[in-house]
Amino acid sequence: MKVYPDTPGADDPGEGRRMGVDVGTVRIGVAVSDRDARLAMPVETVKRVTGFKDRDGADIDRLVELVDEYGIAEVVVGLPRDLHGNGSVSVKHAKEIAFRIRRRCDVPVRFADERLTTVVANQALRSAGVSERAGRRVIDQAAAAEILQSWLDGRLNNLKEK
Repeated sequence: MKVYPDTPGADDPGEGRRMGVDVGTVRIGVAVSDRDARLAMPVETVKRVTGFKDRDGADIDRLVELVDEYGIAEVVVGLPRDLHGNGSVSVKHAKEIAFRIRRRCDVPVRFADERLTTVVANQALRSAGVSERAGRRVIDQAAAAEILQSWLDGRLNNLKEK
């Protein structure tokens, strides 16, 4: 089954913070928006421990805690796709994490196209003077912020058109 990105602003839950999630095989980057859902900010990197057949581990527990802690209205999970828009192997990981968040939280969980977000995040860190070594600790957060900011911008544009 193919998974396609959702449209920002469609079935919008209204006001409130959004949480962006960049799912990797080793780490999960997390970003949140301000209350007005206009600006994405990196929050933390969560160590990935839950596999496909495992019970929810500390990583899923932490994501659920962050949803509660920040009063999240909508979760946006990056959907890894290649430059032609095809899903990559990592799509399974994103779908799994999204499913687990959706199962435990009473908030909508959406998929956003995350093409090139890590590249953009790397460039932003370098231009900010962050070394490659130091950047490894925050690149997943920066990628999550890129995913979320793109969603927030698209959401605002689509809501203005309605």
